[in-house]
Amino acid sequence: MIRYALTRILLLALGLIASSVLIFAALRVLPGDVAQMIAGSDGTAAQVAAIRSDLGLDRSLLAQYGDWIGGVFTGDLGSSLVTGSPVADQLAQKARVTVPLGILSLVIALAIAIPLGIVGAQRRDRAAGAALNVVAQLLAAVPVVWAGLMLIVVFAVGLDWLPAQGFPRAGWRDPIAALRALVLPAVTIGVVEGALLMRLVRSATLSAMGEDFVRTAAAKGLTRNSALVRHGLPAVGLSIITVLGVQIAGIMVGAVVVEQVFSLPGIGRMLVADVGARDLTMVQGELLALTAFVLVTGFVVDLVHHAIDPRLREHA
Repeated sequence: MIRYALTRILLLALGLIASSVLIFAALRVLPGDVAQMIAGSDGTAAQVAAIRSDLGLDRSLLAQYGDWIGGVFTGDLGSSLVTGSPVADQLAQKARVTVPLGILSLVIALAIAIPLGIVGAQRRDRAAGAALNVVAQLLAAVPVVWAGLMLIVVFAVGLDWLPAQGFPRAGWRDPIAALRALVLPAVTIGVVEGALLMRLVRSATLSAMGEDFVRTAAAKGLTRNSALVRHGLPAVGLSIITVLGVQIAGIMVGAVVVEQVFSLPGIGRMLVADVGARDLTMVQGELLALTAFVLVTGFVVDLVHHAIDPRLREHA
C-alpha cells in the first residue's frame, strides 16, 4: 500500500507540473493585451510599454513561468495584474460559495443516483425500470443552462419559493439565506450529474446481480433482493467510488456555468470575468487551483479504492 501511495504521489506531482505548463502556455496565446486594457483606448505606445514593464510582461516566457511556479511552491499564486489583490485571497473568498455548492450538488446527485439506479436494475423487466432508464437518459442530455433556467422559471418566478439569483451579502453569517441561494444551483447540477451516475449505478447493480456469490446466497435461502443488499451492494459501492473523481470534475465544470446563470460570486464566475479582463495571473491561478482540486480528489479516490478493494491489494 505504501509503495502504491508513493507512486500515486509521484504521478500527482507530475500531473500538477504538466498542468501548470499547459495552463501557462495556453493563456499566452489568448488574444488581447492586459497592458493595453489598463492603459485604455487613449494610451500611447510608451504608456503601454511602461505598464508591461511594471507588470513584468516584457520578460521572457520562461522567466515569467519560473517566477510563477516558484511562487506556487511557496503558497504564493501571485497578484492580480488588474487590481493587485492576491490570487490566493480571492480564491479563498470565492471558494466559500463554490465549495458548498459542489458538496451540496454531489449529495443531491448521489441521493438521486444510488436508490433510483438500484431500483431501475431490480425492475429492469418492468415498466417502472424502463421509465427510470428513459428519464435518466433524457436528464443526462439536458444542458445545465437550460435546466437552471427552467428551475428559475418554476420555483423562483412561478412559485416564489426560492431566490432566482445572487448570494446574501452577509454570506454564511446568515446560513439560512445562504443555503436558500444555493438550493436551485445545486439541484441544477445534481440532477444532471445524478442522471449520469444513475446509469452507472444501474449497470453496476445489474452486473452484481449476475455474480456467482449473489446467486449462491439466493440459492441458500435469501431472497434475491436480500442477497443483493448483503453481498452485491459492496461491489456497487466500489464502482461508485471509482467514478467519484470524474463525477466531481463534472460538478466543478457545471459550477462554472451555473454560477453565471444564478449570479453566484464563486470561483467559476470570477474565472469568466478574469478571462474577459485578460488578467493572466488570476486566470492561471484559478485554473491551477481547480485542476489541483480535481487531481487531488482523484488521488484520494484511488487510495480509498485501493485500500478497500482486496483484489487491488493482492496485485499491489
